[in-house]
Amino acid sequence: MLEILYRDEHLIAINKPSGLLVHKSFYSGEADTYAIQELKKQIGQKVYPVHRLDRKTSGVLLFTLDKEMLKIMSDRFAAREVDKKYIAILRGWAKEEETIDYDLINENEVKQNAVTRYRRLQTSEIDLPFLKHQTSRYCLVEATPETGRFHQLRKHFKHILHPILGCRKHGCNKQNKLWLQTFGINKMTLHAHQLIFNHPDSGEKIIINAAIDDEFKKVGDILNLDLSAYLS
Repeated sequence: MLEILYRDEHLIAINKPSGLLVHKSFYSGEADTYAIQELKKQIGQKVYPVHRLDRKTSGVLLFTLDKEMLKIMSDRFAAREVDKKYIAILRGWAKEEETIDYDLINENEVKQNAVTRYRRLQTSEIDLPFLKHQTSRYCLVEATPETGRFHQLRKHFKHILHPILGCRKHGCNKQNKLWLQTFGINKMTLHAHQLIFNHPDSGEKIIINAAIDDEFKKVGDILNLDLSAYLS
């Protein structure tokens, strides 16, 4: 059963588990289950995804229950009237805050402007030898993508040389291997923890929060990070 975070007559949001594809995609490969199908079966009616999350990314995923609301909410996402907030654990200590303005190439080889704002929340240094270093450093950040490009956060954090821990395609494979061998963990630590928008019907400010999963919390515990704000 998918965890339903919010529901009214037009909208429904779930806490998408890591590893679940939103829908069939040429770029993401095949799967036995998809979020669209599972949610449709669970609530007994059609759902329409307003945005997408990568397969390995967990967190708030918003759907509409009719095509009219899909058009409205899609336009609001495109107009940047919806705030998406993610948390991620990065390799190394990133700057306290930064705006990454770095163009990305999409699936069709077209260059697109991409902007991400982030702020560092906590830092960690543990006794885990890595290459010439006797310890390993990490940080917890909150990231707000101003654009919605494919793999944007993963690519942007790689660009500033602070890749997301556990990310394979745009991460540090040596660090990922170290974590798998040392802790038995290969979790990508990227989670969409909050979605904020004004409801198209009522105008009410809607804030939807998604709790992190046990594996993300386990990584935080190893790094002595305080993730209590993201447990509910």
